[in-house]
Amino acid sequence: MPRFSVIVPAYQVQAYLHACLESVLSQSCPDLELIVVDDRSPDACGAIADEFAALDPRVRVVHLAQNRGLGPARNAGLERARGDYLVFLDGDDTLAPHALRAVADRLKETGEPDVLVYDYARAYWTGETVRNRAAAHLAEQGPAPFRLADRPGLLNLLMVAWNKTVRREFAERAGLAFPPGYYEDTPWTYPVLLSAQSVATLDRVCVHYRQRRTGSILGTPSERHLDVFAQYDRVFAFLDAHPEHDRWRPVLYRRMADHLATVFTRPDRLPRPLRAEFLRRARAHCRRYRVPGAPARLSVRLRHALLRLGLRRTWAALRLASALRRRSARGAALPLRAVHRAALRLHYRVQRLLPLRPDRAVFAVEGGGGYGCNPGALEEAFRRLAPHVRTAWAADRVHHHTVPPATRRLTPGTAAYWTALARSTYLVHNAAFDAGLVRRRGQVLVQTRAGTPLGHEGLDLQERPAAAAGTDFGALLREAGSWDYVVCANRHSALTWERVHPGGWTALEYGQPRTDVFQRARPEDVARLRETLGVPRGTVAVLYAPAHRDYRRTQRALLDLERVVRRLGPRFTVLALGLPDDAVPLAACGGRVVDVGGHPHVESLCLAADALVTDYSPLMFDYAGLDRPIVLHAAEPEAYEEARGTYFDLRSFPPGPVARDEDELVGVFAGGDWQGARSARLRAGFRERFCPYDDGRAAERVVRRVVLGQTRLPPVVPLAERRPPAAAVARTPLTTVPRSGGPRSVTDSL
Repeated sequence: MPRFSVIVPAYQVQAYLHACLESVLSQSCPDLELIVVDDRSPDACGAIADEFAALDPRVRVVHLAQNRGLGPARNAGLERARGDYLVFLDGDDTLAPHALRAVADRLKETGEPDVLVYDYARAYWTGETVRNRAAAHLAEQGPAPFRLADRPGLLNLLMVAWNKTVRREFAERAGLAFPPGYYEDTPWTYPVLLSAQSVATLDRVCVHYRQRRTGSILGTPSERHLDVFAQYDRVFAFLDAHPEHDRWRPVLYRRMADHLATVFTRPDRLPRPLRAEFLRRARAHCRRYRVPGAPARLSVRLRHALLRLGLRRTWAALRLASALRRRSARGAALPLRAVHRAALRLHYRVQRLLPLRPDRAVFAVEGGGGYGCNPGALEEAFRRLAPHVRTAWAADRVHHHTVPPATRRLTPGTAAYWTALARSTYLVHNAAFDAGLVRRRGQVLVQTRAGTPLGHEGLDLQERPAAAAGTDFGALLREAGSWDYVVCANRHSALTWERVHPGGWTALEYGQPRTDVFQRARPEDVARLRETLGVPRGTVAVLYAPAHRDYRRTQRALLDLERVVRRLGPRFTVLALGLPDDAVPLAACGGRVVDVGGHPHVESLCLAADALVTDYSPLMFDYAGLDRPIVLHAAEPEAYEEARGTYFDLRSFPPGPVARDEDELVGVFAGGDWQGARSARLRAGFRERFCPYDDGRAAERVVRRVVLGQTRLPPVVPLAERRPPAAAVARTPLTTVPRSGGPRSVTDSL
């Protein structure tokens, strides 16, 4: 018997069926049968299913003699299913990569429960993918499996068949089947959850629920939406037949009232002539099945009361009043915002008439982010070496807590922000300065960029439309023309920036300021960082940092991290940086996969990691300064290089071993090549080329040159004479690393 029986009903989904079936057959868990039920579809669904069946023996096709609807079509697949577990998938949806592997692993971990509930993401026709907002109910902390009474919050999830897998023997023993009509999932899902003796959850997106622009059944006005009343009659009939579940009546009543209110208020479901009929029947159902004891918010209780009393005109009046209030609020806000912008422009113009203050400096990073990166390292050096200069950090309010107490906090768009831009002598940024900035005579603009360039940048993107993404090259040239200095980590960066951002600026080839902390970190700092991130003691922490793919509208996972750590064993922990847009969440996995995408300081992540796995991320140039192993996962190299372009062939000059796929990557770590002699040789050559100045004093050299006007700067310590940074060799015990000078605690600044 196969492990899974995947049942796919097909009716008028010929445009999407191929992708649906391919997503099932390409799963990394091949132990399945795929049952496609052609519900007498008038398009090519039946022919497409037959083509798949001819190519893959796991596919079986059922052709129904007449159109019977989604529920009976699923029942036809149920009758022919032989797998241990049932998986339902609509013909226009898809399974996420490696979904069945994750489901199989979770079933095994939780002792083969009757039901496993997993997550989904809505896939819009625009290419946007949004995860279910109620995913918190799928948290895997706590005992598993469990019963519904232990986790009643599961009833707040979408009541559909395709976000759960059900043990076939349990479904047959309970006599579960789908009814005809719309909303057929309702009388299936509630009995499944209430009857199950064991339930488990998987905190992972396993299904991409396609949001079609047109043609969706539930998004088409029809009298068939009145079927929702018969479906809830079946739900409460199930409760009548099973009095042991009576405790759930108040909850199911509230869920029913919410569902009826949703159908009634959606303009794409009920034709106008049926609205009065729908509300009349909703009133009857609410009166028939209402049970006291279903607590809800005041707004929810009001909505339920309007349904129960059938007050259609009152409902319409309240909705109209609410819409008018929102519209009037928006209308009033527009002129106020225009006046506010004009006042700020006038304020900035007046401030530019006042003298510059030589003791003021403003720092910022791309996107109004928090304290860090190269500007953060320079700000710290300003305070340490030029204490007469008062520094300020411009960031969105949500990031103000990351700014050191001694540094003034500015919010972009405020009067104080524009005052600081107008009167500060030093302005430091790692991307484009504010578009409204007018550079004054005497101001010094220091551009640090975000790191060493690997993929094409600046003017080189003119022939790369996917990567350029609508870049205004005229504005780019004007921006570069306003810079005074550009901080460069190496000769490659200096030559590249000079060509792709041409201007009259001076290159400061002094090293990467944000990596100075690598040389100052002490063993206890590294240990504290690892503990903060949740890295178990005695494990190898691998930082995974994939590059953004410009040629994809949405980013997809290139590695199944949970599967990778399972294959590597308990010795390894993965710190996942930069997860894809569909945000396939990481399960707990014994604490060995940690999502660090929201961490404010990438330098801390580098210090905490024993090795880096990346593809084309510029982070490899920073990490090389730590002299720790780097492994390249060279996925889709031709596509990336064609869309973005690279300044050198990374595969011919890598910083460490190269793995072409997941199997090779696992082999590199399992076989020890990641920290072998060849890895050390490759890394040494890479460091010599790209990290010649990263000796911990890059920021100091910049401040002494730009602010203090010194020309005799601290000499660069050659690579051969530098001591290794803290825990530079991946498995070197932290206690054996020599202590370094610098601040009392590096983690305080991180």
